[in-house]
Amino acid sequence: MLKVTDISKTFFKGTTNEKKALSHLSLTLNDGDFCTVIGSNGAGKSTLLNSIAGAYIPDSGTIEINGNDVTKVSEYKRAKYIGRVFQDPLKGTAAGMQVEENLIIASRRGESRRLRWAFSSGDHEKFRDMVARLGLGLEDRLSTRIGLLSGGQRQALTLL
Repeated sequence: MLKVTDISKTFFKGTTNEKKALSHLSLTLNDGDFCTVIGSNGAGKSTLLNSIAGAYIPDSGTIEINGNDVTKVSEYKRAKYIGRVFQDPLKGTAAGMQVEENLIIASRRGESRRLRWAFSSGDHEKFRDMVARLGLGLEDRLSTRIGLLSGGQRQALTLL
């Protein structure tokens, strides 16, 4: 369950460029709910999603995921609760790395950042099976640089 309670976010507060992006916004989504966020340019859609994901910390209010207050939890720690597909297919993947290398990094989502990210035994078959379920024919392209895939293929892989 996602519960957003009375969050506000203002950018460049106290300057001539001050922009109030969110003002006392509340939202509750239960497991299985489907939500569409609609609004004009500058309405705060991206700010809301970035606040939920942890890229922005709201100035006030709270964000709970499954009853846990994550308002001030770092983005990488929230990642274990949240799947996210960016509109720009260049985001969310490392273009110069192989499909399998991107998947190993994604599989460590929510863990602290460190240099060691080596494959463990069984990763190759696990990733092959996961990719096969997408039905995009990418299970035999795990060694392909992800930058050579289409935008849609890259976005689909970010869901894994």
